[in-house]
Parts: sequence; structure tokens; C-alpha cells
Amino acid sequence: MTGFPEPDPTPNGPAYQGRLLKRPDEEVVDQGIAFDLATLVSRRNILTMLGLGAGSVLLAACASPSPTATTGTDTGTGSQATGEIPDETAGPYPGDGSNGPDVLEEARVIRSDIRSSIGGGATAEGVPTRLTLTILDQAGGDIPFEGVAVYVWHCDAQGRYSLYSEGVTEETYLRGVQIAGADGTVTFTTIFPGCYSGRWPHIHFEVYPDASSITDSANAIATSQVALPEDASSAVYALGTYPRSAANLAQTSLTTDNVFGDDGGALQLATVTGDATSGYEVALTVRVDTRTTPSLQAAPGGGQGGGMPGGGPGEPPDGAPPQ
Repeated sequence: MTGFPEPDPTPNGPAYQGRLLKRPDEEVVDQGIAFDLATLVSRRNILTMLGLGAGSVLLAACASPSPTATTGTDTGTGSQATGEIPDETAGPYPGDGSNGPDVLEEARVIRSDIRSSIGGGATAEGVPTRLTLTILDQAGGDIPFEGVAVYVWHCDAQGRYSLYSEGVTEETYLRGVQIAGADGTVTFTTIFPGCYSGRWPHIHFEVYPDASSITDSANAIATSQVALPEDASSAVYALGTYPRSAANLAQTSLTTDNVFGDDGGALQLATVTGDATSGYEVALTVRVDTRTTPSLQAAPGGGQGGGMPGGGPGEPPDGAPPQ
């Protein structure tokens, strides 16, 4: 016993709070200031912490934090570290009215099974996945955030977004809203998303105060993304249903991804259990602090229409920045 926090063994090497150690032969507290900062704080309050001075940050970083990571029983380690969910861009393809189409105007968008388009149409093929988000009210002391509306969307196995990508502009699959119950949870039946060029596998979501608020994207009190573990993603992308996803995954990482890269998705990496044959359970705890102002709701321009660069699958539509 050293008195320092002990790393968790994973198939990819020792990890702490869901993040692989950059120096696996050294103590957790000797991984460097970047690793220590990610342990202590979310991206939103790093600048506040730096205002205390580098010496104060280093002293705090060397204190022994309590391990809070939760490990999936089958495939993947998800981070359940304490902290407000980071603000992230909604991306070019939100379908919430902020960049063209608005699926939230459709009354039937409140649904748990999002595999098929609303009111008929295509059904997205892929590995069955059940996504559970537990929304906590951080301002109220991390109590379940009952009554909030959570809008979820993600790409299909080919990397296409319904409403935007060529061939699926008339589809609304892989988009839906659920209202959190007394336990703060929402659950969606969906498929495992593909991996397109330039992005780590992910699922987008927005949290609204209630069901009546979803008609205006400016009402969102949190906008963020769920990161999916590498081992589960690799198992899924070995299947023929996911063309080019394996190659795209090999070209990026959680630390180089333009969304999760600054802290390796410390507060966004889901816990995943199951397998590519029977399907997966994906879970993440999402802490929302209504005392802070959301800063990254707006979608960047582009992505209005349907083109896929070069006509190939697995890439973001219209050549817009991958988000």
C-alpha cells in the first residue's frame, strides 16, 4: 500500500477514472499536470482553477482523490466522475431547428424506440443498443432531475444523419425525446452508431427543462455528447453492417478527437456492457448545473442538405466540420 490511489487494470493497460495512464509504470499522482487537472475538474471550470495559481493547482492535484470510475462488466470502462457534464457543440446535424430541419416540432418525437423514422419509413440497421442517461440536478445537490426532457440523436451504421445525409433526408430515425422519471433516468432503444472520418464514436443529446420547452433549441439547459468505449466499438465495427467504421476508428482516439480530446472524455465516457451479438447496454450519469449558462448550443454552419463527400459512406454530410 502506497497511500496513493490505485489504478484499475484494463485490457489496454492500467487506468484511473476511465483514463489510461500515460506513464503506466508510475504512480497515478505522477502522470503529469494535464492528467491531474482532468482528474480534478471538468473543462468548464479549469480556467477558474488556474486563477488560483499554478502552485495551488499542483498541490490540489497531488492530493489523493477518491476513485469514482465505474467499470462495465463486459466491454468498456465508463467514467462516472463527479462534475458538471461539459458543454459541447450540437454539431451541424441537430435536427432541432437551429440548423435547418426541426424534428422537435413532431408530436410523436417523444418516444423510447428511435430505430425507425417517425410515422413510418426506414428502420436503421445495426447492433441493438439500449442507452440510459441518468440526469442529476447538480444545483439541487445531485438529486434526480425529474421531468426534464432529453433529446438524443446520432448517426447510423453508415455514418449518416437522418434529415441531412444523402439518401436519408426524408428519414427521422435515430432521433427521439424522453422525459425523465422520478429517478432522473431516460432510456432509448437504438443501434450502436457508426464511426465516420474525423470523430470518435459518439451520441449527441440536449437536456430541456420540460417537454413543452423542446420547441425552441435555445431553451436547452445542457448540450453534450456521450463517448463510446474503444473495445465495444471495435467489436461492433468488425461487422459488415458498419462499412469503413473500423478504418475511421483507427485514425482517431479519445485524446485526439476534437470534442473529447482535451480531457479524454473524462465525464462523457459511457459504461458499456454486452456484446456485438446480443447487443449493448450503454449508460452515463449526466450532471446538469442550472446555475451556469450553456455556452455551446449553436450548431456551426453547413450540413443543410444531403451530400456525402465523394459519395462514400462513413463520412459527415456536405463536407461540414465533423461534430
